[in-house]
This record gives sequence, structure tokens and C-alpha cells, in this order.
Amino acid sequence: MSDLTKAFGDRLRELRTKGGMSQEQLADAAGLHRTHISLIERDQRSVRLETLERLAAALRVQPHELLVGIKAGMKRR
Repeated sequence: MSDLTKAFGDRLRELRTKGGMSQEQLADAAGLHRTHISLIERDQRSVRLETLERLAAALRVQPHELLVGIKAGMKRR
């Protein structure tokens, strides 16, 4: 994948754990499978905008908050 997907996965994990949610709880709240959350957090899957929106709603944050600290122009590995 890319540095961008890794940074996004790290940020997702940070917000999920800060909110006291398990991967399964986040998946249920977002209408996704727990494996999908795991793959995102482990840099194995990138997300569509629709998924970003669902994750933000489940975490009760604005979509842009999932991107805080992620730099534009990150290089592909």
C-alpha cells in the first residue's frame, strides 16, 4: 500500500482506542465487518470516501478528523 494508507490506519486505531471501542464495536457501528477494520488498521486496505464517512459517524467525529496529522503527497512504498 502507501504511506498514506498506513498513516490513515494508524489514525483510525488511535481514534478507536481513544474512544474505548474494539474493532468489532467500530465495525458494528459503521456497518462494516470487523476484518475490514483490521485490514485498514494494518495497512492492507485503503478506504473509499463512503467508508471514511461511515467510520467518522461511528467514531462521532467529523470526517476531516480522521485525516489530522496525515500529510499530502506521501510517497507510495
